Amino acid sequence: MARPHDTETETMEVAYKVFNDPIHGHIELHPLLVKIIDTPQFQRLRNIKQLGGAYYVFPGASHNRFEHSIGVGYLAGKLAKSLQKKLLRLPKPKPEITESDILCVQIAGLCHDLGHGPFSHLFDAMFIPKVLPDLAVKWKHEQASLMMFDHLIVENKSELEKVEDWQVLSNNQDFIKELIVGRQDGQQKRMNRYKEKSFLYDIVANKTNEIDVDKFDYFARDCHHLGIKNNFDHNRFIKFARLCKVDGEYQICTKEQEVGNLYDLFHTRNSLHRRAYQHKVTNIVETMITEAFVLADKHLKFEGAGGNIFTMSTAIDDMVAYTKLTDNVFEQILFYTLTVLDDPRKVRELTEARKILMDILSRDLYKCVGQLYSEEEIQDTKAMQHKLAVDQGNPPGNNLKPDDFIVNVIKMNYGLKDKNPIDHVRFYRKSDPTKAFKIPSGQVSTLIPGHFQEWLIQVYCKRTDVEGEILRAAWDRLENWPQLRMNQPEPEADKGPNST
Repeated sequence: MARPHDTETETMEVAYKVFNDPIHGHIELHPLLVKIIDTPQFQRLRNIKQLGGAYYVFPGASHNRFEHSIGVGYLAGKLAKSLQKKLLRLPKPKPEITESDILCVQIAGLCHDLGHGPFSHLFDAMFIPKVLPDLAVKWKHEQASLMMFDHLIVENKSELEKVEDWQVLSNNQDFIKELIVGRQDGQQKRMNRYKEKSFLYDIVANKTNEIDVDKFDYFARDCHHLGIKNNFDHNRFIKFARLCKVDGEYQICTKEQEVGNLYDLFHTRNSLHRRAYQHKVTNIVETMITEAFVLADKHLKFEGAGGNIFTMSTAIDDMVAYTKLTDNVFEQILFYTLTVLDDPRKVRELTEARKILMDILSRDLYKCVGQLYSEEEIQDTKAMQHKLAVDQGNPPGNNLKPDDFIVNVIKMNYGLKDKNPIDHVRFYRKSDPTKAFKIPSGQVSTLIPGHFQEWLIQVYCKRTDVEGEILRAAWDRLENWPQLRMNQPEPEADKGPNST
């Protein structure tokens, strides 16, 4: 396999394509990666917003899964090459990172998000659980990514075969799919290379400590577009990353001085969730979009393989139909032409769906009643809805009902539930770069978090005609609710378009 610096300049300019990325600058990609990018299945990602409904709150959040996936593919190769270079300094016996391994890791990074549906996580975390509750736990976008990856290869095989290194893809298809999802139970039995090169599974999707190039790219890219400061420096991590033996297996480790940089990574993750991903207005918008999608689900049709017709929800079973499913469904609902011949239920549900989407565009949103944090998960949201709707002297005509309220319970953590991810990271010292060790949190700073998981409870009212005083009275009824920590300040009212 030819590498960029192994070829003459003229050949390199023809074989390798240069992308000018706002986050990583000018990056070169292998021609096989370029062929994958130029397929309809990958180009589909141009029309799926990286941050879903956050675009209706943060006007800069217009970036898509397309550029993020290219960034992850680039960083996956950059980290793999950095580890390969440092292997030369390790004593034998030692693992080998081949050029084929690097290309496989790059392909995995490039294709890891192929399965995202309209508005990214809104589709698999909110829409699918509503319309297909039996699949809520089983079906995730990662599963669709593997299906779309297989579909991409089948549909574009004649073009992909034109690339000299096509065999790397065809011979390692299962390995690449496992790199996409990271370490899984039983994987060691299936892959004979797993034990020797287990660290490769931690580059794109790190299930050991959540430090991977997927986060490196979307932290930097999302912060850039949201206007939020990113304190984590992924280039420093890549520069100081090396392989050390841990419990008989080689693991990606970093220099002990980088422990503060890694805490900044997880602080940035937490900050992005609090300030953008779980922003109260972002979640209101996504809740409304989900309701519109549920109403329109059975009435939007997508042609799949063999001419079979699928709805939005059933398209997850057919990648030909799923390829056509993008953020454009928002406009499909908005501009759907109804006729007098249409079924009355179809007319009613599409009209309701259209009304919801028009409300979003005109900023007539559900009202945020309040939000707070809990140290324990809240299970009985129905009881909270009933408590909010209890009649305590409400003015006649308001008639608030439990279903007028929406209670969202959102898990907030550093990525490993209630555990500190840094406890699962190994470090090395300059004096002995082959020996790995842990750094207890007490040796870092007394200011780092003592708890790593909590729940955010957000309460909305679907009735936009209800006065603020009535909603405040409803919120006050939760004051003595068991398990809730009520010392969080009440959120400010939404002050206008794109208010954050």
